[in-house]
Amino acid sequence: MLAAVAYDVDAVRRHFPALGEGAAHFDGPGGSQVPDVVGEAVAATLTAAIANRGSVTAAERRAEQVVRDARQAAADLVGGRAEGVVFGRSMTQLTYDFSRALAKTWQPGDEVVVTRLDHDANIRPWVQAAEARGVTVRWADFDPATGELPADAIPVTERTKLVAVTGASNLLGTRPDLPAIAERVHEVGALCYVDGVHLTPHAPVDLASLGADFYVCSPYKFLGPHLGFVAAAPELLETLHPDKLAPSTDAVPERFELGTLPYELLAGATAAIDFLAGLVPGTGSRRERLLASMRALEEYENALLLRLDEGLAGIDEVTRYGSPTRHRTPTVLFTVDGVPPDEVYRRLADRGVNAPAGSFYALECSRHLGLGDAGAVRAGIAPYTNESDVDRLLAAVEGLR
Repeated sequence: MLAAVAYDVDAVRRHFPALGEGAAHFDGPGGSQVPDVVGEAVAATLTAAIANRGSVTAAERRAEQVVRDARQAAADLVGGRAEGVVFGRSMTQLTYDFSRALAKTWQPGDEVVVTRLDHDANIRPWVQAAEARGVTVRWADFDPATGELPADAIPVTERTKLVAVTGASNLLGTRPDLPAIAERVHEVGALCYVDGVHLTPHAPVDLASLGADFYVCSPYKFLGPHLGFVAAAPELLETLHPDKLAPSTDAVPERFELGTLPYELLAGATAAIDFLAGLVPGTGSRRERLLASMRALEEYENALLLRLDEGLAGIDEVTRYGSPTRHRTPTVLFTVDGVPPDEVYRRLADRGVNAPAGSFYALECSRHLGLGDAGAVRAGIAPYTNESDVDRLLAAVEGLR
């Protein structure tokens, strides 16, 4: 049995209408299912009187409040400041925007560092921006046997301007030692841009403790709608000057937000963060409740991960990638001897188990593991995953023999 934790998964699951379809969802790393309160917040904002942000009409004030609420909720989630939260269409779009803005400060001979552990959205924007400015790109390699990326693998020099690194690999679940990496980065006066997309749904996040100068994530990976946000110190954002329309404000953080924000999605993101804050009973500020809930969730998901790891280890035909004993998110990457990953994916789906296959845009990671562009099968545990889901996945994999 699972160790007793202050986490009631049955109560959590009752808020997810999608689970009524009967599938066991292990596809959360690509986008989680959404609780009812998030859909209700989106619908309520779409159907209320709303306008461009302002202070004259009730519709304008409503839009302004939605944005303010979302900035504060995002800041509470990651331990940042509301005035340093920038919203955008996705993590990919935001990273491209910030890579171009930061590249304006680079000179030929400068260096940026990317890692092979990362999703391509935290690689290609930096590589392309560096190429456009005549800047050298240096690569950090992880250990393919363990999936680990030690801090001393980050090749910084006095010419390094930025290191882009993941908070957790979306393919392997590996969680690099971000504080140690950030310390190494800051010793040479460089900036640390952290992809927190896969870390944020599974663990408490505190920007100061991690040492992230920029922290970017996607609400649709933690029960919210499809958008992204970057959190950074407002003082740092003040030093950057992105391309923008002439009439648009130059105030931070708005100078980075191109066009009208999607108010309904921001309201949904706030609702998702409030939902996370209530995963376990608690009192105090939203930040305090988020930390308590995410600690309880992390403990619960780790117990399920152990159950999944041990079950897969007992199937001779299964090969798992990365180290099952290291600190990681509840994510398992595996192959089945004699069955191509895409065929495993389809056959599991036939049994009501959603565990997709591929490289999931972590292309460099997949290649470094020797899996090529085809990748492998990925199973990710989410706040609504229960023991029955894990057992269904194990039985379905066992049935592939």
